[in-house]
Amino acid sequence: MPIHLTPTPTFADRLRAADRALFGMWSCAGSPLVAEICAGSGLDIVLIDGEHSPIGLESILAQLQAVAAYPAVPLVRAPIGDPVILKQLLDLGAQNLLVPMVDGVSQAEAMVRAVRYPPLGVRGVGSALARSSRWSRIPDYLARAHELVSLTVQIETTEGLAAAADIAAVDGVDAILVGPADLAASMGLLGQQNHPDVVAAVEDVIRAGRAAGTPVGVNAFDPATADRYVAAGAAYVLVGSDVTLLARASEGLATRFIGDDPAAPAPASY
Repeated sequence: MPIHLTPTPTFADRLRAADRALFGMWSCAGSPLVAEICAGSGLDIVLIDGEHSPIGLESILAQLQAVAAYPAVPLVRAPIGDPVILKQLLDLGAQNLLVPMVDGVSQAEAMVRAVRYPPLGVRGVGSALARSSRWSRIPDYLARAHELVSLTVQIETTEGLAAAADIAAVDGVDAILVGPADLAASMGLLGQQNHPDVVAAVEDVIRAGRAAGTPVGVNAFDPATADRYVAAGAAYVLVGSDVTLLARASEGLATRFIGDDPAAPAPASY
């Protein structure tokens, strides 16, 4: 007799239930083992990055399986807001999707349609073959799928910044993530994500989201900047990544035991 499964809470559910800002980190190494270590850290979110990391569908699936045993909620960033790619990520069991580079309302609305079955959207129907429904072991999956998936869109450009209030008001957009690195580049401030103008722009998006009732998060690997965004009302903050933690910690070991090399370039901060 088949087992009927209860779906886990979505990222949107977690945000609604939270009585504090949530904190998370990026999983960029492409390793299920590293993703599992991150998931057991005590942080709230593990963000599996399919945009800037050397990973594909099989790696994302393995990381989702590794993270599933832990309380941390997995959020998967697609490489692009393409309905076919979003369909594949949903079918392999990614409940919580992050779409990068969303610049306006029409694009946000298209992403909402891409993650919902007809008549609410255009997601292709293949759940009986897919992990998303646990191969039809989640009762009424097709009818309930739009409630079992969360969509976060990323604002990373001046165009997205100008449309932030309208994007936040789109029905079906569950959360926003601001990407200060690309936003800084779009503002002509490449590599200066802590520039006052960039910080002020991030805070503008946070205010727009709060006015619309849509949670806004942000990347902030600098603790002081992360604290500032939380004070400004950020609902969640990504405060580190597996690869940057390893890079900085290994550099610290080299400095401690070998010493500084004055000719070596200073490590870049994210």
